[in-house]
Amino acid sequence: MYEHILYEVSDRIATITLNRPEKLNAYIPAMGGEVVDAFAAARCDSDVHVVVLTGAGKSFCAGVDLEHLKASFAETDPSSAGGTSGPRLGEEDFLRKLPLDLLDYEKPVIAALNGHAIGVGITMALPCDLRVAAAGSKIGLTFAKLGILPGLGATHLLPRLVGMAKAQELVLTARVILAEEALEIGLVNRVVSAGDLMKEVRELAQQIAAHDPEVLARAKKSLYHGAKSSMSDAMKNEQLMSAELRAGRSKGN
Repeated sequence: MYEHILYEVSDRIATITLNRPEKLNAYIPAMGGEVVDAFAAARCDSDVHVVVLTGAGKSFCAGVDLEHLKASFAETDPSSAGGTSGPRLGEEDFLRKLPLDLLDYEKPVIAALNGHAIGVGITMALPCDLRVAAAGSKIGLTFAKLGILPGLGATHLLPRLVGMAKAQELVLTARVILAEEALEIGLVNRVVSAGDLMKEVRELAQQIAAHDPEVLARAKKSLYHGAKSSMSDAMKNEQLMSAELRAGRSKGN
């Protein structure tokens, strides 16, 4: 079905796996397009309650494929660097729309960082609801080293996760940190051994998937709304969401 990712559904969990292990799952637009399509498929599937995003092999995503980046800067066809024809790097829906879609995504999304998450590898995980990392994984917003800026809404999301001071440090120094430090600063939720990562993530996903999907959807929406609202506005929204939930249940009876 896909060339650059794997997609499977079992036990109410959809798993999207970046599948360019020979390239450490380095990002190319064609892979991004497939990720967007897979998230859309999971969104429409009533059997899916939770989505997991992970990588094949030893890396989650080692950043952008540098051959494609060079091709983009040279204004040549990125497909000549080993990919497929399609949107140029930076113009695709993965970079322009997916982060916004994920913030409005009704289903919880867990990023399972099975290895290094560098550049776009970490920024694609920021719009996910939860991030679980394998011990010893390297994480870095290394965009300054490439002479480019962070994308996928990272400048909005990162300060909200780790605070402005730490966000400034990570972006301006382009320093690579270990998963353990990422846990200390709130960039990831959990760090587990590499061998137990997917087992732990699936257990976490199953805990979430056991709940009413309508409750999960409104809980997510309420939290994101509350994070940018006053206390009184957050409480009004909670009441509205609860009323909508009760109304939906009444119609179902």
